[in-house]
Amino acid sequence: MTPIRKFEKPLGMRDSFPLINEKKERIRDIGRQFFQTRGFDFIKTPTVEYYETVGKASAIADSSLFKLVDRQGETLVLRPDMTTPIVRVATSKLLKEQIPLRLAYFANVFRAQENEGGRPAEFEQMGVELIGDSSVFADAEMIITASDFFQELGIGEYHLTVGHAGLLQSILTQLTQSKEQVKELRTLLVEKNMVGFEEAVKSYGSAKEEEHRFIEFIEHASNVPTIESLRPFIDESDKQQVNMFTYLSDLSVLLENAGLSKLVTYDLTLTSEMSYYTGMLFEVFASGSGFAIGNGGRYDGLLHEFNCNVGATGFGLRVDRLLEVMTTSTAREPHALLFFDEANYLKAVNAANEKRKQGIRTTIQYVNGVEDRQAYQENFTEVVWLTEGDGNNE
Repeated sequence: MTPIRKFEKPLGMRDSFPLINEKKERIRDIGRQFFQTRGFDFIKTPTVEYYETVGKASAIADSSLFKLVDRQGETLVLRPDMTTPIVRVATSKLLKEQIPLRLAYFANVFRAQENEGGRPAEFEQMGVELIGDSSVFADAEMIITASDFFQELGIGEYHLTVGHAGLLQSILTQLTQSKEQVKELRTLLVEKNMVGFEEAVKSYGSAKEEEHRFIEFIEHASNVPTIESLRPFIDESDKQQVNMFTYLSDLSVLLENAGLSKLVTYDLTLTSEMSYYTGMLFEVFASGSGFAIGNGGRYDGLLHEFNCNVGATGFGLRVDRLLEVMTTSTAREPHALLFFDEANYLKAVNAANEKRKQGIRTTIQYVNGVEDRQAYQENFTEVVWLTEGDGNNE
């Protein structure tokens, strides 16, 4: 093991320098106002949770959990997501008081990395949860709310892909011989490894007709503009499949009525590493990032983990990826600099207080405490010299 250098950070951890940190805070402020006006209340949960509850229920791979042990010998985890802790709170306390619940959050989550591959081990996540509503209207509200928020942030080019976890599970089960095959194919779909998917199907030794239907499913069931394009893959004799497909059809009508038909495509091959999704799920992509900037869906299965038989849906957004795709240029907010010398300190303090009363961010700086005054001034929109003689002389 090589010795840790003095300025080295733990694997996957990042520093947020002032400019980036301010942008993140700006997103937080916009999100707080946006989601509150839509009826969501913000909630905060502990950074550390029990492994036996949140850790196991989160559906995050065990190898990606940060674990520690408390003085009582209990294994703890740094929260790997926000949905699971919120469900813990909701099922233990909040659902007894009010149903349905609309909750929002802005928090850091933690995912351990095996090597330094550019992926953060800690990142900010913002999102909402609607717990206690099993209707298609709740799912539509999540997708519409996410779309509206992207527009609020000034994200110009984005699109949403909608699928159905339960429907995909049913189709894969129907076309395979074991749960292990279903699991393998789901993993390949999560990785979007279509070549591997086809190779796996061929290795199962299925009849040529079934193998052909599998390949056709992959080729035609992804990124289609209308739900009806997916009907050929539905077994009309399977009542459960028909009901789930009807649910998706109803959802598509609601999204079309909301004006999202040009922003939404449908994909029956869409799945997630989060195994608790049971119904509708969606991902959001935007120009400027090669990864999904957000995802969500119906996770009734997670509520069952906490012995609660109600529906729940929601979505989470990666704040770092939102920063990558936000194209709206933000003008510099007024920030005044008051340079002062020994004789003018009190004058600078009084002048700064007056500007601050006007709502102007103001910094006072002893002039001889700055070596490169010209470079320092570039950080401000206004510079005032309160010095004896010509303050601009270097």
